[in-house]
Amino acid sequence: MYNYAKKNLKRIPLDVQKEKYEEIKAAAETSGESVNDYIKKAIDERMERTSIKTSAEE
Repeated sequence: MYNYAKKNLKRIPLDVQKEKYEEIKAAAETSGESVNDYIKKAIDERMERTSIKTSAEE
């Protein structure tokens, strides 16, 4: 797995306040997801909304 990760993945450091982390963790647990998966899904959804909005404006 290490070699795969080294070749194919890029780490993105993310600093959040401890209180915010606890909120994110609770939301992820409620959704049945890990914190990492929850954050990645949120990013994907935001990018999709932005892309749709940008396309509609053109």
